[in-house]
Parts: sequence; C-alpha cells; structure tokens
Amino acid sequence: MSGCCGPTPRNTDPTKYSAVFTSRFSRSIARRYERKGLRPVEQRIVDFLAGTGIEGARVLEIGGGAGEIQLELLRRGAGRTENLELSDAYEADAARLLADAGMAGRASRRLGVDIAEAPDAVEPADVVVLHRVVCCYPDYARLLGAAAAHARRAIAFSYPPANPVTRAGLAVGNGLLRLGGRSFRGYAHPPRAMIEVVRAAGLDPVYEYRGFAWRVSGAVRRAR
Repeated sequence: MSGCCGPTPRNTDPTKYSAVFTSRFSRSIARRYERKGLRPVEQRIVDFLAGTGIEGARVLEIGGGAGEIQLELLRRGAGRTENLELSDAYEADAARLLADAGMAGRASRRLGVDIAEAPDAVEPADVVVLHRVVCCYPDYARLLGAAAAHARRAIAFSYPPANPVTRAGLAVGNGLLRLGGRSFRGYAHPPRAMIEVVRAAGLDPVYEYRGFAWRVSGAVRRAR
C-alpha cells in the first residue's frame, strides 16, 4: 500500500489498489530512496525495531510497497522479510532494489493477502511493520489486531494525527477520489484506540514519535 487510501470494508480487490498505487508511484518512491535513503519517519521505525534486537529475526511488513524499510532491517541484521501487498505495481521496483542490494534470497513477497480477512494465511513473525497502512483501512481494529497477534516480539506502525488539519486534508482528498469514481478513502483513526488494540493483543507500548504529518507507535511483546 505505502500510501494513505483504502477500500471500503471487506473489499480488497487488488485492481482497486493498483489504480491508485501505480507503477509510476512506485518508481518515485524507489528512486527517492536510492537517492536519499529512508525518510525520517521510516528511519524512526527502523531504529526502534533494531533497538529491540532483530539479529536473525523474521520481519513481516504489511503493505510495504517497494520494500525500503525491509531492506534497511535486513542491513541491520534481520534474517528474512515477508511483504504482504495488495497492489502489483511495486513488484518490479522491489525486485530491483533487492537484487541491487544482494538480498533477493532473503525476502519474499505475497500479493492479494489481506491479513485482517485471512490471518491464518500468514505465519507469525518476530517483528511486524505497518507504515502508512492503518490509515488505508476502514476497520483499524481488525487490521491492527491481526497484525499484533502475528508479532512475537515487537510491532511498529505509523498513522496520521487525528487533528482538524489532517481531517480537513483527508476530506479534500476523499472528495477528489469520489469525483474520480474511485472507492479508495483515507482515514484518521483515533490513536489511543489503536494503541489499545495492540495492548489487548499482549504488547506493551514503549515508543512514540509525534511528527507533524505522521506519528509512530512501537510496542513489545509482554513478558509471560
């Protein structure tokens, strides 16, 4: 996904995602990463997860796009990564980035798998990442609940702040999507409620970053 728009509930037709998250969009993300590296919010996600201990870890990223966060986690010591994606537009760029980094054998990518609707189709991972994805999904509780249940050690997710500025921007963006005949919508879900979903799945929130456009929450699995 790697953007901030989503389908109506229980409607994850990959062609609808591909209509918004296009190969042109993917190329712009991949080229920007090749020139400048991670954006600051992405770097914070990587730093948090690396700080939890990821040597040899299995990483699951939901809606990881071209896979730049996964690449950096592999460079920081992760063993393998798996990406779940609903748009096929990222595959060429993701394959190229992995090949250029010499890490193609340490990453797998799956298309058309919605973890919220089919959690049993996905294996658990040591760490789980959702960057610019929760705002793409109308039912944040189902998505985050499934993601958190798959995290053996830690989870990190980003989301836009639920303030008047963000809501106004989303209203404009959603209006334009509606006029264009697209069913995608963006969402500013309540941050406290999202964190409580993760907490209910047995993870304790230990990290928070509050940026202007994006926030990041990180949580670790509660000791038993």
